[in-house]
Amino acid sequence: MANKKLGKKTKELLKSEFNSVQIKVKLTPGKAIRIYREARGLSQLQLAEKSGLKQTTISGLENDRLTLGLERAKVLARSLQVHPSVLAFPDWESERKDAA
Repeated sequence: MANKKLGKKTKELLKSEFNSVQIKVKLTPGKAIRIYREARGLSQLQLAEKSGLKQTTISGLENDRLTLGLERAKVLARSLQVHPSVLAFPDWESERKDAA
């Protein structure tokens, strides 16, 4: 509503002088595990018990001290009720363009 009070020249100036900002955060497998774990209301210990992994392993993964790997991704994905690719490739973006 505040933009309605701005004059046409001011609006044009704002569009030409400023660029919109896009914040991109690199989402690692460890950060993805933590996000889904917390979204499920689980502690590291509870996730460890559900998955059969050690709590220290969960901590190491979340803090990017350990590599996730496909087998761990599968085990954690079952426990977190997500697809393994969501954990293994959290920041993957498809560059594919659909054919017209």
